[in-house]
Amino acid sequence: MSPGFPSGTVGARLDDVIEDVVRSADRLAAAAAGLSEAGVRAPSGLPEWTRGQVLAHVAYSADAYTWLLKLARTGREPGPRADPARVARDAVLPAEPLAERLRASLGGFTDGARALPAPAWERLVPALAGWRHPAWYLLLRGLRELETHHLDLGVGYGTERWPHRYVRWALDDTLTTLGARRFPLTAVTAVDLSRRWTVSAEGPEVSGEGHRLLGWLTGRLPANGLRTSSALPTPPPWPQPPLPGWGRVGDDR
Repeated sequence: MSPGFPSGTVGARLDDVIEDVVRSADRLAAAAAGLSEAGVRAPSGLPEWTRGQVLAHVAYSADAYTWLLKLARTGREPGPRADPARVARDAVLPAEPLAERLRASLGGFTDGARALPAPAWERLVPALAGWRHPAWYLLLRGLRELETHHLDLGVGYGTERWPHRYVRWALDDTLTTLGARRFPLTAVTAVDLSRRWTVSAEGPEVSGEGHRLLGWLTGRLPANGLRTSSALPTPPPWPQPPLPGWGRVGDDR
């Protein structure tokens, strides 16, 4: 397998990032297995979503990533993509079958990642939103999905438990995108990570712990606890397609 992670943003080997995803998947699967029937039906941290809907969504996303890994391996579509309507069906499953469904989907994704040959990681694969990215970006998308929705589940997993490597990458990715879109924020400093990002030529500066900054940028935390030179702008919907991008489906540039 490639000795260095191809993105150049997370400062880790590809193997290390795969294992980050495995550990994150195991944590979420364990949390799901610990939910009672009432717990699965309870509201999540996402407006109008139950915990069952969050878990069903993550399972569907994991299956979508697995499908893309197979595409990267062979260069051919491995049958039809997963049906989005399945999320609504799975969300009302009893607690134990839903937890098993999630674990199986996450296992398919992590097993597929561990088995993918090195050259396939550079192959471009299409996101449903219409843009393409190298297959290695699936690991980062998957990690983001797992860590964010574990928080959304509302079972005591707070932003302070997000792994530092995930927080560093997600801030790099988010702030690069916001800078390209001229989001009015001059600079961002993660005091615990010794990192500073220049975002725009105008707007306030903001600093704080990395997980709190990311929680605010993702719409999961208020700006309370962050230090800023003036009122902060409202972050746009998150996540945005990454910039610099790799092109849209049908774009050969």
